[in-house]
Amino acid sequence: MSKTNVYVDLDGNRIDVTRLDGEEQALLGEIREFAKDHADWLSAEYHNYWPAKVLAFYEPRGLTRRQMIQTDVYQIAQDIESRMHVASGYARLSDYRDELETLIQSKFRTRREFCQATGLSEDMLSHVLAKRKHLAVDTLAEALGRIGYALHITPVPDPAR
Repeated sequence: MSKTNVYVDLDGNRIDVTRLDGEEQALLGEIREFAKDHADWLSAEYHNYWPAKVLAFYEPRGLTRRQMIQTDVYQIAQDIESRMHVASGYARLSDYRDELETLIQSKFRTRREFCQATGLSEDMLSHVLAKRKHLAVDTLAEALGRIGYALHITPVPDPAR
């Protein structure tokens, strides 16, 4: 599969656009062209354009809103908007600390509980999550291993893509 047939989102997820039918590929092409022509996300034109376009496309196909937001076209259009935010400086790419915070909030009642399970100090975790310090790779890997998680190396997404 060629590189142009795969869309890689800001989280590193790969979306095979060859799975889209011809009409979906045409819709995605229109959305991408509109995004190029309206790259200034502050104008809100793209933000107002793409959800309505996707809704108008999938509603006649009988998809519910929940199903629409799971389509590849929706996911790509939303990712394009996120890239506009990053490119403009009004948003930033997430890093391991954001993922760590999400893990703590979803799997533990408190940061203290997380620290007890991983062996990290609460003081260090506070500095890390506040983006004042970093954890050493081996320290983070060992701490995550204690709770059944592992580090992964993924390609850095190109926010301008």
